[in-house]
Amino acid sequence: MLVEKAFYAVALASSVAFTAQGAAHAAGSVIKFGVQAPITGQYANEGQGISNAAKLLAAEWNKRGGLLGRRIVVELCDDQGQAAQGAICARQFVNDGVLAVIGSYTSGAALAAEPIYAASSIIQTSDGTSDQLTAHGYKTFFRNAPPNSAEAVFTAKYFVAKGYRKVAVITDHSSFATGLAQSVIAEAKKAGVDIVDEAYINAGTQDYTPVLTKLGALHPDAVYFSGYYTDGGLIKAQMSQLGLKAPFIGGDANQNTAFAKIAGTAAAGAVIINVPAPQDLPYKSAQKFLANYRAMYGKAPPSVYTLTNADGMRAILQTAERIKTVKPTELIPALHHLSRFNGYTGQFSWNEAGERIGSGFVAFVITPSAGYRIVYPKSGD
Repeated sequence: MLVEKAFYAVALASSVAFTAQGAAHAAGSVIKFGVQAPITGQYANEGQGISNAAKLLAAEWNKRGGLLGRRIVVELCDDQGQAAQGAICARQFVNDGVLAVIGSYTSGAALAAEPIYAASSIIQTSDGTSDQLTAHGYKTFFRNAPPNSAEAVFTAKYFVAKGYRKVAVITDHSSFATGLAQSVIAEAKKAGVDIVDEAYINAGTQDYTPVLTKLGALHPDAVYFSGYYTDGGLIKAQMSQLGLKAPFIGGDANQNTAFAKIAGTAAAGAVIINVPAPQDLPYKSAQKFLANYRAMYGKAPPSVYTLTNADGMRAILQTAERIKTVKPTELIPALHHLSRFNGYTGQFSWNEAGERIGSGFVAFVITPSAGYRIVYPKSGD
């Protein structure tokens, strides 16, 4: 955490030099959107999904005349899901004069870039769920997904509904995962759930059997993991190898098609808590987007975060078109008053803090065929 604080201070200081370039996005014959995402690295398929969504939307809007008569251009920067690279991307996009940035996937990379975009009045939408992202008070930040605190409340209710009285929590050291774990622990304790252990892993380690062996000896009713799908899939597989019978419950970053590929046959029965997965979204607009995505890229999006980020870009596009300007002084306040926007992932609003309001959570189980089946809440719950 000390390293992160020092890094943010450097990032903020560096951003001052770019303030003068911040208005460049309002000029010229094109309107630039930046995509800051992990195009390479362990979260690459999430970053590629976000990039694909932005390019698809730009192509659709350009086909019907662009935004306010100007062609939309999408520029990419690979932050690899890392904070240091996220700040580099932010400086690049400031220099490039983008109107808005879609991303990033990881809270750490989004947090590092956030003050740089704010200093240059560049709009940032991200599915990062760390509560810190809106706590800093930057008016340029808008969240595409519900925050950790909201997910934690739902998760605690799920523990209680399932009768889990003793839960072991595993997290990694990222801003997102530690924040979610701490929120879940706090809400679970309020609900009367005993947290029998809180274990830390180093993401990407591959061998988690020492941690799991220790947890197994505590005989938890369930094992909760707050980190990302690449580690979650391995943890679920190694729980099976060790004979741990406690159910695996993963936070939202485990919702990725790669989870089941990594866990193999052990994936079946794992429960993931998130907003509904793409195939479960009931909205016609979402299904049309998914069909267009498959037609353009020959495959389905890796997770719902492709669609939440698409919603962030759509909200900016539609708001700019409605108020007939891309001037940040007018567009940013208009986005803060966005109300009941019909997103692919449900109807939502943005409040003064840039927090997404709306769209509930579900718990879904991974089936033997690697599909998802919603198990909570059930109709009538």
